[in-house]
Amino acid sequence: MRTALLQSSGRPGSVVENLKVLDEAAGRAAAAGAGLVVTSEMFLTGYAIGDDIARLAEPADGDSADAVAEIATRHGVAVAYGYPEREAPGTDEGATVFNSVQLISADGTRLANYRKTHLFGCFEHDHFTPGEQSVVQAELDGLRVGLMICYDVEFPENVRAHALAGTDLLLVPTAQMHPFQFVAESVVPVRAFENQMYVAYVNRTGPEGEFEFVGLSTLAGPDGIARVRAGRGEELVVADADPVLLAASRETNPYLKDRRPGLYGSLV
Repeated sequence: MRTALLQSSGRPGSVVENLKVLDEAAGRAAAAGAGLVVTSEMFLTGYAIGDDIARLAEPADGDSADAVAEIATRHGVAVAYGYPEREAPGTDEGATVFNSVQLISADGTRLANYRKTHLFGCFEHDHFTPGEQSVVQAELDGLRVGLMICYDVEFPENVRAHALAGTDLLLVPTAQMHPFQFVAESVVPVRAFENQMYVAYVNRTGPEGEFEFVGLSTLAGPDGIARVRAGRGEELVVADADPVLLAASRETNPYLKDRRPGLYGSLV
């Protein structure tokens, strides 16, 4: 499946403008033959927006989900987008807010919604509640697609759980900041290789609040090789997640076959 990675911080604080950015990118992705567009973490609203996170948070079936579904349908591409999810409608102070990613199909169907399980740093702990479901998947164009967000992918147990559940393509919207660019450069390709899957890691870029996002979005294959890698600026890059190559790689790579789970009890 041809996959487009939208490396962008959008317009922090403006859902309307970010939907416009997504709409334009979806059109370019469709023209390039992509069947899926993946955005960065918290793309819908912006990441470093403080208390506006709670103000702009929406339920998974809110107005913005409808707007993304319309974009997906009009351009004929599935969309996975990061956003702050309010557990229930309304703007009551103290409402539960999750850092989430939602996958919507090319016909506008909401396929899956994932809440970030591993929160990074004081900023996220101040503004979000961690999710409790580690493996969320959906079927898309013959691939089993899994969802994860940023820091989650840095925990090998997390990605291995996806591998054991049969994930073929793991989508990871991220807000990877300086000085941790080695995650994009090294950790993500290793995760793809050791778990025999594709990993689409899609970052924000440039300064935002107290953070400096490093870009370097990539689609890494099961051979540990980046099929595409963005630079440091705003960019839309496209690469293929090839199920034939994936099947061949899984046939020859022994990692999952050679596991000895009986030795790993101490991990939990």
